[in-house]
Amino acid sequence: MIPGKYRSVSGRATNNVNCGLHLVIQTSSLPEKNKVEFRLNKETSSFPGRLLQHDLERNYSSRQGIVSDHINLVSSSMPSFPILQRSSEEKILYSDRLTLERQKLTVCPVIDGEEHLRLLNFQHNFITRIQNISNLQRLIFLDLYDNQIEEISGLSTLRSLRVLLLGKNRIKKISNLENLKSLDVLDLHGNQITKIENVNHLCALRVLNLARNLLSHVDNLTGLDSLTELNLRHNQITFVRDVDNLPCLQRLFLSFNNISNFESVCCLADSASLSDITFDGNPIAQESWYKHTVLQNMMQLRQLDMKRVTEEERRMASLVAKKEEEKKRESHKQSLLKEKKRLTINNVARKWDLQQHRVTSIATNQDRKDTDSPSQDSCQMDGSTISAFPEETGPLDPVLTNALQGLSVTDTHLVEVEGDTLSLYGSGALESLDRNWSVQTAGMVTTVSFTFIEFDEIVQVLPKLKMKFPNSLHLKFKETNLVMLQQFNALAQLRRIDQLTIDPQGNPVVNFTLWKYYVLFRLSHFSMQKINGTEVTQNDMIMAERLFGILAHVASSELPQYRVISILGDARKKQFRYLQETKGKKPGIVNEENNDSKRLVGENTNRAMLNYTTRDFYNEKLEEIKEKKKFCQMYIEDLVKEATEINKKNEALQKLWPQMFIELVRDAVIEIRSKNSYMKLCLQQITDQK
Repeated sequence: MIPGKYRSVSGRATNNVNCGLHLVIQTSSLPEKNKVEFRLNKETSSFPGRLLQHDLERNYSSRQGIVSDHINLVSSSMPSFPILQRSSEEKILYSDRLTLERQKLTVCPVIDGEEHLRLLNFQHNFITRIQNISNLQRLIFLDLYDNQIEEISGLSTLRSLRVLLLGKNRIKKISNLENLKSLDVLDLHGNQITKIENVNHLCALRVLNLARNLLSHVDNLTGLDSLTELNLRHNQITFVRDVDNLPCLQRLFLSFNNISNFESVCCLADSASLSDITFDGNPIAQESWYKHTVLQNMMQLRQLDMKRVTEEERRMASLVAKKEEEKKRESHKQSLLKEKKRLTINNVARKWDLQQHRVTSIATNQDRKDTDSPSQDSCQMDGSTISAFPEETGPLDPVLTNALQGLSVTDTHLVEVEGDTLSLYGSGALESLDRNWSVQTAGMVTTVSFTFIEFDEIVQVLPKLKMKFPNSLHLKFKETNLVMLQQFNALAQLRRIDQLTIDPQGNPVVNFTLWKYYVLFRLSHFSMQKINGTEVTQNDMIMAERLFGILAHVASSELPQYRVISILGDARKKQFRYLQETKGKKPGIVNEENNDSKRLVGENTNRAMLNYTTRDFYNEKLEEIKEKKKFCQMYIEDLVKEATEINKKNEALQKLWPQMFIELVRDAVIEIRSKNSYMKLCLQQITDQK
């Protein structure tokens, strides 16, 4: 009799069955007299009445049998299948079961007259294909463990089959199970299966064993509404899906896979029926938070990694979960702030990019106005001609994405204090220097970073920076339009600078070979230590003095005195007047100390002549220059007009002169024809003039 239930435990039936078999190997073309008969008297244990937990991965080592064979074979060149025949007594004694394990079979024998069989065992043979059993339509239990089968086939007529054991074969794909809708147990462990498929119709399946295969992920389990046990040990699984759609699943074995985080198996938390699970042998099991996380997300578990879960463990998991939740909220908050910062910087960068395009266009148009005819119209800027700043994109957590939907991204500037660094993005950030900064925060800032701000705008707030953040020693400039060495002169008004960093991006001045030496020369009174992260040496200072010392001397000597005094501050004016007053004195009158002081003051004064005029002031001068240029142009036009008229008169005179000359000569000849009369006339004119 076949057991009525197949329980998923590791026990084995204890009753033994003596099974005597009479096998006949026969070819279809041989007459009856050419039959070759052999007998098998075999004592073996019956199939287990309880089956299929994780020990199905192992061989049935508990089976024992004593086999004595008496075989007479007749060789034949014709292809043949073994034909199995049993005596009437044997059929009556073992009417519903047949065991053919360890018979070195390479094919399934033809089993005639055994349509009533319910249990068939082909364990430990060399069978490569399932065949010759389609007539066994009452079969309930089929065991083909440890063979060489490569494809599931030949089972379409076995509609009553409830237990199918195909472990330790060479099967690569789950297929051809469409008609086995009554299947209760399916064992496919120890094969080469890479994907779970073609099992959705097995709504009565309770036990599925896919251990020791080549699975990389778990999904496509919809429809297995009766499944209570799923064994996936010893695969290559990295994530699990669809398990929460199994309403009856109680035991899930995932030991020895490649699961590294709980997010890849988070669907397990939604399973209300799961009570026993294993993760041992996975990377996740080595993490310190492993047990607490699993228990906190799966409160219904009774066993974890084959160990009973205690109430104390649940309580500790709950406490750890609360702490983790607080950390998660804080992390989420920081992520929001970080993302808002990124979006704001992108907006500032986009605005900066548009502004640079606009400035470039205006400069181009101005050049065209100066060089081309006045009737030429300037280009107009519109959305189609402006290239937007490329916005950074990257994968975001879905929860974070939802939270960012209501986040304002219209900010056009950003002020951030992080550690000892004050970062300013966008020209609007300069207004923050007017805030009432706390003494502690202001004193802590030693580095100030400017990004996406015109250097001319920065120059205007340098006095505020010196007052608000007296300990600032390091300035950083990125995308600030530093384009000429003269702009560095503006930094001389600060209190102190130890380090200066000029990012090449948006600062063309760094393309000049000697820009560092000019900075060292002009800001020598700061005794700078680093420029762009490179230590400043004494040789650098000497080289800077050699390169630009003459320039400072020329700048100070060529300027008129009133211009020099207007450039210097009040304190420097007194020093300058002192130098002017002592210029004519003999060298012996002033002692050596005063001479040294004079020399030092003179050097500083020379450098002070190297100043910088901001663009606004330059624009005012430019307007003045334009007015002068216009006046000069009108004056020259008047001169040209007058010269043209004079030239026309000259040309007319040249045409009339020959005739005029003739007339003059004629009049002169007529007048002096009578010499006495001419003399009297001249004397009379002289008398009249008196």
